[in-house]
Amino acid sequence: MPHPIQVVVTDDLERSRVTVFFRALLVIPHYFVLVLWSIVAEIAIVIAWFAVLITGRVPSGLHNFIASWLRYTTHVYAYMFLLANPYPPFSGSESYPIDLMIAPAAPQNRVTTLFRIFLAVPAVIIAGVLRYLGMAVAILGWFAALALGRMPKGLRDVGAWTLRVDQQTVAYTSLLTDRYPQFSPTPEPDAQPGSV
Repeated sequence: MPHPIQVVVTDDLERSRVTVFFRALLVIPHYFVLVLWSIVAEIAIVIAWFAVLITGRVPSGLHNFIASWLRYTTHVYAYMFLLANPYPPFSGSESYPIDLMIAPAAPQNRVTTLFRIFLAVPAVIIAGVLRYLGMAVAILGWFAALALGRMPKGLRDVGAWTLRVDQQTVAYTSLLTDRYPQFSPTPEPDAQPGSV
């Protein structure tokens, strides 16, 4: 079965040199929204943890709220790290050239949920290391996009892979899925075309 959390790439690689040059400034409003939304999402994740321990699943409304937050996070990171060009919407409900497909709420194992924070440590460490690779890709991509007016496909794909690992790890720790993150740089054979 494909992983329930997939990064879907429909980006055309074209970049506006002006927005690339000022990308760090343009993302500031999103940063403030993301910080505020993240505070509320963390409270929702704690509530979801108790819900899974009691009922064996995250309630659909709570799952959808956390999923919207994670999709919005994906859009902001994709924009900030030059993996996509258009300015992202201030919601996690609209589509974006680098998007996150999240499966609906499903039953989860109560025992692994109880120990999720400990089970997630290796994935969090790997995702943390890969974030540095993602930042290096963004820096190289910034120079390439300014010179070429487009993001090299290889750089975009490596950046999308690091983003996928990161978002699958966050989804695992946020109780959107009990499936462990997939670290392979190639998508699973059954994954949707265009997904990473």
